[in-house]
Amino acid sequence: MPYYQRVGEVPRKRHVRFRRPDGGLYAEELMGEEGFSSDSSLLYHRYAPTAIVKAEAVPALTGGELTPNLPLSPRHFRTQDLGTSEDLVSGRRLLAGNGDVRISYAAADRPSELYRDSMGDECVYIQSGRATFESTYGALEVDEGDYVVIPTGTIHRWVPHGTVTALTIEAAGHIRPPKRYLSQYGQFLEHAPYCERDLRIPSEPLLSDGEDVPVLVRTRGGLTRLTYRNHPFDVVGWDGCLYPYAFNIADFEPIVKRTHAPPPVHQTFEGPGFVICSFCPRPLDFHPEAVPIPYNHHNVDSDEFMFYVGGDYGARAGSGIDVGSISLHPAGFTHGPQPGAVEAVIASGATTTSELAVMIDTFRPLDLGPGALACEDAGYAWTWAR
Repeated sequence: MPYYQRVGEVPRKRHVRFRRPDGGLYAEELMGEEGFSSDSSLLYHRYAPTAIVKAEAVPALTGGELTPNLPLSPRHFRTQDLGTSEDLVSGRRLLAGNGDVRISYAAADRPSELYRDSMGDECVYIQSGRATFESTYGALEVDEGDYVVIPTGTIHRWVPHGTVTALTIEAAGHIRPPKRYLSQYGQFLEHAPYCERDLRIPSEPLLSDGEDVPVLVRTRGGLTRLTYRNHPFDVVGWDGCLYPYAFNIADFEPIVKRTHAPPPVHQTFEGPGFVICSFCPRPLDFHPEAVPIPYNHHNVDSDEFMFYVGGDYGARAGSGIDVGSISLHPAGFTHGPQPGAVEAVIASGATTTSELAVMIDTFRPLDLGPGALACEDAGYAWTWAR
């Protein structure tokens, strides 16, 4: 993360004695990236964060298999047809993935178990509903439209308030704001479409008691359930530049041009081998002769995965795309507005668009997961020929 935060109690200097009220020492834990050479935070535990009493291998969650997008074609998936699952971790329905990223969908109404993803950062987009995100860093109240970015290795759980629907992006590395938005020292620059004031972090420690507490851990080797001697939510304070945070899509400030601007102006985060973009309500292109919706395009180096989460999609009228839809337009296929859409938007005289969507562009082909195949609109590929 680009800036330093301090929450709860921490000693005046790093790596010095920090005593509990009973005279014992708090246990210091460094959470750091890239072998002590990148962002980190120091957390101070009441108990040793290393004390485990059991380790058990866990069978892989069902529905984790990927198959190639063959025959190559554009796809339309209707997540609203998937139904409710168990929780926002074990209930994830795998939609697509490759060696860089796995994208899943879940609709859940019960708390998850404690979970640690040690393969990479996660970005969870809350499509609808409210939840409490609890972690060793504290708690965050999250709501519709929130992106929640979770650093690798953070022990956390999700507590929904009613039913929550969410898109989960699991990276094989770290998810960060694009470098072009930041100064050489990590501050958001004036041209960035969001800034530090838009980010929300845990404001106080979250302390829980308990012994022999299980935590599900994902690594490249698979799943393990570790049982900790004491509850891992025992951190009295932390400081540093590595922590979970929430950013609401409504706080993204769109960049507009007189003629159509390409997707990089909508970029919100970057990960290894992919980017995440936010398409938000904004003025339509305002050149007198502008074509006010996207041109046909062929991204020769990327697959485009688009999650439609709100508003109206004039460019896709007649395609079947609706709120809750996902389109996948792979490299090797040219895509664009539906036939007649350009003329219809021009004739309407519309000056703004209400569309709201989350896009993931990957630079390696996306394979298809069983969740996507279970809710596919098989006729979508032929809608441009109608």
